[in-house]
Amino acid sequence: MSYTITDKCIGCTMCAKNCPVGAISGALKEMHTIDKELCVNCGVCGKVCKPGAILDKYGRVAKPVDKKDWKKPVISQAKCYGCSLCIVECGFDCISITKPRYRGDIHTYAELSKPDKCVGCALCFEVCPMDAIKMV
Repeated sequence: MSYTITDKCIGCTMCAKNCPVGAISGALKEMHTIDKELCVNCGVCGKVCKPGAILDKYGRVAKPVDKKDWKKPVISQAKCYGCSLCIVECGFDCISITKPRYRGDIHTYAELSKPDKCVGCALCFEVCPMDAIKMV
């Protein structure tokens, strides 16, 4: 079951603006909807919904979380081999591959290059084949 928007929605658009996969639609001051086919159950919509209009995947009202308390990806330089899967998965272009430090440097790795844009959806964590990303 995916996240659901209830009739408590006031149309503030915060959920739609923060959804990393673009699964939420609706106009300002009108009830929004979540496309269940696109929703990845990351919970970002519930974290930003102040009116408590979002039900989580278990049917419980999602609790808002202050942005300063959102978990962010921490990427292990030792485990990451720069495959770029996390970059492809990130809906907000928050992760990038480091530049080689010297000519011939083959140990590049992913890094959270735009932490202020990160919504803490954990899609990068879920796709990492090397277990190089932790959400902290």
